[in-house]
Amino acid sequence: MFRFEYTTYLLALWMVPVLILIYILYLRYQHKQLSRLGEQDLLNRLVKGKDPYRQHIRFGFLITAIASLILALANPQWGNKKEKVKAKSSDVFIALDISQSMMAEDISPNRLERSKRLTQNIIHALRGNRIGLIFFAGNAYLQMPLTQDYSAAQLFVASANTSQAGTQGTAISEAINLAQRAYEKEKPNQRALIIITDGESHDLDAIQVARDAHTEGLVIFTIGVGTSEGAFIPYKTNSGTQYKRDENDQVVKSSLNTSLIEELASVGGGDAYLIGEGNKIVTGIKKAIDRIEKQDVEQRAFTDYASYFQYLLALGLILILIEVLIPQGASE
Repeated sequence: MFRFEYTTYLLALWMVPVLILIYILYLRYQHKQLSRLGEQDLLNRLVKGKDPYRQHIRFGFLITAIASLILALANPQWGNKKEKVKAKSSDVFIALDISQSMMAEDISPNRLERSKRLTQNIIHALRGNRIGLIFFAGNAYLQMPLTQDYSAAQLFVASANTSQAGTQGTAISEAINLAQRAYEKEKPNQRALIIITDGESHDLDAIQVARDAHTEGLVIFTIGVGTSEGAFIPYKTNSGTQYKRDENDQVVKSSLNTSLIEELASVGGGDAYLIGEGNKIVTGIKKAIDRIEKQDVEQRAFTDYASYFQYLLALGLILILIEVLIPQGASE
């Protein structure tokens, strides 16, 4: 099985299209500035010896080298030894709020981005357990079933955004019900649900649904995202950033619903946290889930991986060397 050991480094690949765009804009700007100096024939004589094709080739080598070095940092690996292994495991769903209110910027850079970072840290800490992902807003969506493919989980979280929500809202009860349906019914005693939300919910059933789920063996942890002071909810338009308004055309301010966060955890038998508590959240949830009754899971798993970062590293360095050695101008 192929995997990247450090998937967070893959986010740096966004640099590649950004750098290409900057390069294109620079070429257009350069051409525009030169065109003001005179006719094309005159310009060709003025810049004699300069070869634009070599410039493009050099940039191609450089951008490919950058991509290779980023992939090397992520350490591509290939599993070369697969065995049957038994492990003690809990089943943990993480329900991430992707509603529009999660774009509020009362915490930096915004609620959703902070939640995504925390979720990735939790996934890393809970290795050894089966992890599933639920994204919710006006409805709940099973983003990833229970699995031990942590690299895939990290990538799903990294790509989470509000446009994935078909309808807006904060359907916490739907997220709980969806998790309950996704668990294995015959194994009710090793299940946990972590809900990450600003709690801005008009879902009146959420508390009762959480209470009923706990009586069936589910332990619910909650993480509140945002501040009690709150912030306006931005969204992008063609004319720039706008802010969400209500039916009376008043700008909507979103605030953290601390009481709902605490009550959900209380009736769900788990703990409530605020996102500002940082590492305390990860260590607290890990310790609590370690105490939950676990099941024996037998699976075929890769127990040994071979790393191939060195080939990408060598390729990147060679491409940089070639880029440096290619002269900018045409030879006389």
